[in-house]
Amino acid sequence: MRLNWGSYIVMAIIGFIGFILFFVVQMLSSEHSQDLVREAYYHDELMFQQEIDKHKRTQKLEDKFQVISTSEGLKVIFPEDVKASEIVGSIQLYRPSNKALDTKLDIQLSENQQLIGKDYLLKGRWDVLINFSFQDEEYSYKKEIVW
Repeated sequence: MRLNWGSYIVMAIIGFIGFILFFVVQMLSSEHSQDLVREAYYHDELMFQQEIDKHKRTQKLEDKFQVISTSEGLKVIFPEDVKASEIVGSIQLYRPSNKALDTKLDIQLSENQQLIGKDYLLKGRWDVLINFSFQDEEYSYKKEIVW
């Protein structure tokens, strides 16, 4: 049986549609749900200029923040020019792949450091967001880490 050029075009179109449908089914049946990282995502976007100002203030600090992955968990080291006793704020851990693992901890420093225990963490990517106020100024620091 000999096929003409019209048959080849129809087979190519059917093959392409099958290819697209395969990937659509793969995406819809994925075991990982793709949730928004934050529930109030749109409200947070409206406050974006304030976040930019906080980040700029944080960059002006003499020392820089450090988030170090250790065997005990995450060690967050605050700059030396920030007095630990005057800091009020929180450390938020966002897990982009699973919002059920998101955690918010109050800042409780000892010697300008805070250890976040490994019981809060699973292996994988985390977004660490530190929001705090010091001497009536708001500061913010964000870092993506893989633990």
